[in-house]
Amino acid sequence: MISSTISRRAANALLLASKPSSISSSTRLFSASAVAASHIGSTPITVPEGVEVTIVPKKIDSLTRMKMDIASKRRGKFPINLTQEAIVKGPLGESRLDIAEFVNVDINKENSETTITVAVQDSKHKPQRQMWGTTRSLLNNTIAGVSEGHISILKFVGTGFRAALEKNEEGKEYISLKVGYCVPIPVEIPEGITVKLPLPHRMIIEGTDKQAVKLLAASIRKHRQPEPYKGKGIFVDGETIKLKARKIK
Repeated sequence: MISSTISRRAANALLLASKPSSISSSTRLFSASAVAASHIGSTPITVPEGVEVTIVPKKIDSLTRMKMDIASKRRGKFPINLTQEAIVKGPLGESRLDIAEFVNVDINKENSETTITVAVQDSKHKPQRQMWGTTRSLLNNTIAGVSEGHISILKFVGTGFRAALEKNEEGKEYISLKVGYCVPIPVEIPEGITVKLPLPHRMIIEGTDKQAVKLLAASIRKHRQPEPYKGKGIFVDGETIKLKARKIK
């Protein structure tokens, strides 16, 4: 009885060994290996010509310094103190970026090419690892802003939906939105942002600060978000929606 069981197991083992090692794509496999991360933080940043980047200590007043000391002694959440500042100068202007104290920014100049490498003191510490990629992305956006600029394109879809540039009593320009309400909606233009209207239902927002450009676009979009039944609304940067079928009684 035992010998027959062993022989069957041996035959099954030989049968499995004789099968090809390839597995069909429909078979789901279990993997215990770690997830392969993209390591955005360790990717070097190439600085274009005409752009200058310098890292300087940030000027901190006594009250802010006292708050930092209290936060560092508090248990629980890891404090992130912004004690450094990146000054980025380019053809389109100058921008500044606050950097955490545990982030190291290394500027390498070789021949005519300048690259920037971002690192942290402890790459195994989760808060530092999170700020690693964030700082690298923010610095890259700042460099792109002063060299090329950031842009956001808005499209107004709907009967009578349009925008216009008008001036207030002080002579300051603002955006007037007509998107189906009884009165036009005024929207202030932040400093450093340029707004163009090639068509009444098209708007171009330009600026060196990506966050300010996208924030203005989002604040305009919220006044008439795209709806899924008629497809009307304010669309940002090629935004698309899936239309739903209307319920007919």
